[in-house]
Amino acid sequence: MPETPHTPQAPGSPPAPRRPAGELEAGVLAALWAAAGPLSPAEVQGALGGRLARTTVTTILTRLHGKGAVTRTRAGRGYAYSPIQDSAGLTARRMRSELDKQDDRGTALARFVSQLTSEDERLLRSLLDEVDGLGAPPSVSWGRESGSGAAADGGDGAAADGGDGAAADGGDGAAP
Repeated sequence: MPETPHTPQAPGSPPAPRRPAGELEAGVLAALWAAAGPLSPAEVQGALGGRLARTTVTTILTRLHGKGAVTRTRAGRGYAYSPIQDSAGLTARRMRSELDKQDDRGTALARFVSQLTSEDERLLRSLLDEVDGLGAPPSVSWGRESGSGAAADGGDGAAADGGDGAAADGGDGAAP
């Protein structure tokens, strides 16, 4: 829901346009990536220019924590949040998560590759050649799971549980 002041609408007028899916999460993650260290919800709110209510920011951070995109550590009575990965790592993790949902991985990968631009296809071929031949370039962290031949999740070592070892009480037990 938008956190802007409510403006009454004329009866019969169309509803206000909704934000694109994921826009708020993307903004919160961008604020965390730009920060020098963990941020509280109030600090994230400030980094976003105060355009969202603190409770909305807290909800977004809690959902990102549940998805394994951020870690949280106790800070007073609340939490301070840090991103688990950079933007590229998060994209790779999401791609891997979607692939893991497929029964027919070969078809899913074939369709993905068929939709790549020529430039992206050359880049993918180059990266695969480096991993199979000389090893991964220093700027890329690769890992292989038995039998999958897939790239790792961006080098964060995240486990299937979201990578933060979250306990049932919501604590993550992980160092920032």
